[in-house]
Amino acid sequence: MKIFWLGHSAFRIEFGDTVLLTDPFLTGNPSFAESSYAGDVAKATEGCTHIALTHGHNDHVGDTLAIIEATGATLIANAEICDYLSRKASSPINARGGNSGGTIDLGEFTLTLVQAIHSSSYVEEDGTIIYMGNPNGFIINAMGASIYHMGDTDVFGDMELINRLYHPDVGIVPIGDNYTMGGQNAAFACKQYFDFEVVIPCHYKTFGALDQSADTFVNAMKESSTKVAVLEVGEKYKIR
Repeated sequence: MKIFWLGHSAFRIEFGDTVLLTDPFLTGNPSFAESSYAGDVAKATEGCTHIALTHGHNDHVGDTLAIIEATGATLIANAEICDYLSRKASSPINARGGNSGGTIDLGEFTLTLVQAIHSSSYVEEDGTIIYMGNPNGFIINAMGASIYHMGDTDVFGDMELINRLYHPDVGIVPIGDNYTMGGQNAAFACKQYFDFEVVIPCHYKTFGALDQSADTFVNAMKESSTKVAVLEVGEKYKIR
């Protein structure tokens, strides 16, 4: 299994015949534009079979519809996001909507929606704000590995239940502060509630309001046995 960071909360996860994209905010993402992909959305999304969205903010929905129209990928998200994007699409799309606690079987993998502490809305071009349901993290089970993409969130006590129920091996963790937990609290969550083999930080340095490095998180994780994989945008991490 290969995990590529595409900047912000966007990842490309490859395993078997599956190419799963998460929160594909690529167009307008300065980190992606400056990456090894040099802003080439078609290259970064080539072969995409599935897109999973943690919540409905514009910087997470991103290029979802354009990618689906180009690749025929299946959308996985909460019911409100699936309904909204299905109505916005120029032709019918394959959307698998769910809600917190629900597990969706996608054949080669399963995806379980879990809670996140955040908000979720979409701002249309005319300024209209659309309600997009509750935010989520998700658990991806594939190829004998379990990945917990936390989405945008603060630390919360029920992370302990998520660990007890799903035993994730890999954590994808927001650390940028301002809109999510910062590096210190993110490290607390990883050490207090989980026994990850590896954690990959995200949701930082994209915009000026966010922390511009992973240093705070890395320093706070120094006493942990969990490996911290700080990726450059476009870089991959291989597991199993």
